[in-house]
Amino acid sequence: MNDYQRIEQSIRFLEENFLQQPSLKEVADHIGLSEFHFQRLFKRWAGVSPKRFLQILTAQFCGSLLRGSKSVLDASLEAGLSSSSRLHDLIVNVHAMTPREYREFGRDLKIEYGWHPSPFGLCLIGITDKGLCWLSFHSDRTGLPDLESEWKAAQFNENPVAASAAVQQIFDASEGAGDSIALHLKGTNLQIRVWEALLSLGRGEVATYTQVARMADRPLAVRAVASAVGRNSVSYLIPCHRAIRANGTIGGYRWGTTRKRALLAWEKAQQETNSPNAHWSADASMRTCRTK
Repeated sequence: MNDYQRIEQSIRFLEENFLQQPSLKEVADHIGLSEFHFQRLFKRWAGVSPKRFLQILTAQFCGSLLRGSKSVLDASLEAGLSSSSRLHDLIVNVHAMTPREYREFGRDLKIEYGWHPSPFGLCLIGITDKGLCWLSFHSDRTGLPDLESEWKAAQFNENPVAASAAVQQIFDASEGAGDSIALHLKGTNLQIRVWEALLSLGRGEVATYTQVARMADRPLAVRAVASAVGRNSVSYLIPCHRAIRANGTIGGYRWGTTRKRALLAWEKAQQETNSPNAHWSADASMRTCRTK
């Protein structure tokens, strides 16, 4: 069991038993670690103690985030999705695939891929000559068929070195601070617009699907917008985990609802620590510049 699997197991235990406010020992025993090692592991991952993380998880977490994000929508609409000013470690440049690439499922396109550990479990990375086309989280190495089915006609080549470099740039502030990263996205015009809207949400901010629809200038297409959120194939960088239901509940997530809760709570914890040296402290939700 890797570190994130232990973290995920402890988060699930905390979710299921928060009414009893379990002690550090109870959580540590549940995942088979000593109190000392569990405390150290959790602090290294989240930047806060398990006790504080439990408070974040159980204080009507998403509802409170939603109330605190009320100004996000207006600010994003006023600034425009391509020019919203935020302090982030990376800047994302969005390259939408050409109509021919879309129609031919990436024929003649070469995709390098690789597996690498991340703060949220094993991740699969896909990279074209235009940028990152895939980022997904997994508990084992069974996700490659999903990437291959997205780009059915592309040529695939495993490249662990490229995958490692990409993960370091995305998640490690010391490696990626001040850099830009390009995304090569396969999607309809609506999907691209929705993913750009998600990029205007910063760490610690969430929006309802209705708000995302407004931000994408599709206020009457909430259901289609929600579907586009779920079709995002570049997780974390395009923060679909920050879209929640109007009642403040988590909702679904392509890579698991526990991981979605972990992502949101981790980001909130990172906000609290506000430390440039926090483990895996880079935030990669950014300004977006779209090219065709």
